[in-house]
Amino acid sequence: MTVELNHTIVHSRDKHAAAAFVAGVLGLEVGPEAGPFVTLSLANGVTLDFLSSPHLDIAEQHYAFLVPEAEFDAIVRRIKDAGVTHYSGPRLDEPDAIYHAKGGRGTYFKSPDGHVLEVLTAA
Repeated sequence: MTVELNHTIVHSRDKHAAAAFVAGVLGLEVGPEAGPFVTLSLANGVTLDFLSSPHLDIAEQHYAFLVPEAEFDAIVRRIKDAGVTHYSGPRLDEPDAIYHAKGGRGTYFKSPDGHVLEVLTAA
């Protein structure tokens, strides 16, 4: 049996702002609204479906994005331009740093809703 992740819901205080933040950092375009969601499509067909959940305590989630090496520096620059600190590890304890693993690079940063996002160039 073949199983693929199709989509995941990203709870946020404001679905439009949350989708715009992630899209802006990654260099993507926000997709259309689909019912109560604002969508962001990724290259492998998975969508992030942003949902406004202002009444919830939003639990921190981790989302990792595999990006081309050629795009990594531009993404880090957009993270910094957004006024967001990035870190070398998931504990967010070494600011303004990247990690090197599996022949690639990566970094972690927080979204305005408190989700920990990661960009990496090698899986």
